[in-house]
Amino acid sequence: MPRRVSLPSADDLFRPTAAPEGPESAPAGEQSDQSPAAQPARLQVTETEQEPAKERSSGRVRHDEKMTVYVTADELLDLEHARLALRRAHGLAVDRGRLVREAVAIALTDLEERGEDSLIVRRLTGS
Repeated sequence: MPRRVSLPSADDLFRPTAAPEGPESAPAGEQSDQSPAAQPARLQVTETEQEPAKERSSGRVRHDEKMTVYVTADELLDLEHARLALRRAHGLAVDRGRLVREAVAIALTDLEERGEDSLIVRRLTGS
């Protein structure tokens, strides 16, 4: 009689690894009808300071969303050289994705703080 191996189902393989964030986890008064993924990203404002907190990249966490970006061979080499330079000069072992997320966070913070004078606006307008 052949021996059958029990394999995990698709539900077991693709189950969520973190507890879902629902309205019950939000502090009182901050509940929303939208799911967390549907809410727009906002800067945090504390009661003691009325300035927005600086945007930070998500760092080393599981990312549920994916975006594909096409780059030239030279841009990819520049990104890889920057990654290796961070490791060599500063002891920071980061992957290309984290490096890109940090760069995006820096650009978005600069845009939020400086608006029309931000580096991203100047580069995109060619001025």
